[in-house]
Amino acid sequence: MKREQWKSQLGFLLAAVGSAIGLGNIWRFSYMAYSYGGGAFLIPYIVALLTAGIPLLILEFAVGHERIGSAPLAYAKIKKNWEWLGWWAVTFVMFGIVLYYVVIISWCLNFFVLSFDLGWGSDPDSFFFEKFLAVSTSPAEIGNIRFSILVGLVLVWFINWVILYRGVQKGIELANKIFMPLLFILTAILVFWSLSLDGAILGIKAYLTPDFSKITDPKVWIDAYSQIFFTLSLGFGIMIAYASYLPAKTNITRNALLIAFINSGFSIFAGFAVFSVLGFMSASQAQPLSEVVSQSIGLAFVAYPKAISLMPGGNFFGAIFFLSLVVAGISSSISIIEAFTSAMVDKFGVNRKTFVTVISILGFLGSIIFTTEAGLLWLDIVDHFLTHYGLVVVGIAECILVGWFFKLKILRNHINKISSVKLGPWWDFLIKYFVPLVLGMILIWDLYKELKEPYGGYSWAALLSIGIDWVLLTLIAAFAIAMRPWKTEHHKSGGRA
Repeated sequence: MKREQWKSQLGFLLAAVGSAIGLGNIWRFSYMAYSYGGGAFLIPYIVALLTAGIPLLILEFAVGHERIGSAPLAYAKIKKNWEWLGWWAVTFVMFGIVLYYVVIISWCLNFFVLSFDLGWGSDPDSFFFEKFLAVSTSPAEIGNIRFSILVGLVLVWFINWVILYRGVQKGIELANKIFMPLLFILTAILVFWSLSLDGAILGIKAYLTPDFSKITDPKVWIDAYSQIFFTLSLGFGIMIAYASYLPAKTNITRNALLIAFINSGFSIFAGFAVFSVLGFMSASQAQPLSEVVSQSIGLAFVAYPKAISLMPGGNFFGAIFFLSLVVAGISSSISIIEAFTSAMVDKFGVNRKTFVTVISILGFLGSIIFTTEAGLLWLDIVDHFLTHYGLVVVGIAECILVGWFFKLKILRNHINKISSVKLGPWWDFLIKYFVPLVLGMILIWDLYKELKEPYGGYSWAALLSIGIDWVLLTLIAAFAIAMRPWKTEHHKSGGRA
């Protein structure tokens, strides 16, 4: 079976950027900057990008390109009994992260429609938590399915299915050639519009004026490294799969640098829109900027709707903001589903179109739990455990596997042979020692906090039965799939080097 390839370098670049730029670039990055001293957060953020984000992105591109395969296939070609690691990465993002991620896109879709008549009313806070989500008192109280969220979910899964059904060139590549320019245009409109608002300068000052006292806090550095790791889709198996569709002669380091800087540049640029609006709210409500937002999710679904209701032409501004979130979200969700699809096609030679249809139906059914009244609570717990433990452990294991069980020099020579920016032994040091050390510290920090007090004030029963069980079940599934015999010959071929 001939492996699909990108039609053009631009197509690959836009698809990888589309995967990296997601909902977190717009609200998670801005909320972190808001919490951690504005411009001061940019210092650990950029250090993290240079010392961990870019080296790991180059590693994942190199593994996918040199071993010519999805994450499970590439890892199996490096060391046969490590195939499970690739399956774990693509399984918990497919049967975990994407299941609730598409529900958040459905919220954005609903708020896009609500924007036109400011349907959240005069109190967006109570509208979002009490009327729209109708959040139950505990994860055990599942409650009813929220119909409007379910309708949005059907539409989001349908869009994902249509794009993935059409394959790499006619689906993912074509969609991102439309989505990415559209997202950049929408974001530019938001930034320049918000800069013209009364009080915008207050927000921009807070954004760009560093509070250096904050960067001595280890938590700021841990969160900066975490944000870089998540925002570049590292540990998802996505970048490995995307790189495997590249032709033999590909400038790997240039692509990695471009994608990393476009992704982080987009976050910093979008931050101007967010902080301008926060400055506008601070001025119009006569309250300090530090009190405008109380939590990350509230930035998008409470603070922004409040601001939209206050500004002239706000309904149009709101529609653009939530449409940009929908576009950013879908471009990321298709990449997650593709990472799993690519792995299944590699191992079992399944018919791509049939498999995409089946997995989209299963994904939709799995997402329904997050549309219930307990949905936000389940989402919070599953997200915490999969991103803070699953992804971080995969990142550490990836560095150990490639850095210690595979000759990094082979990979480095392969990269240098085809790339314009050459790598030296410093890259080996970062992959073998520095990145695993940083990710290990994040893991220990999270475990320490977890044991000190249960996450989010939830009961241990809820955390064990939802969060920890979800991580363990995906790990068991990964080993089960890895133990199945290969139905294709892909695993018998080596790499390009």
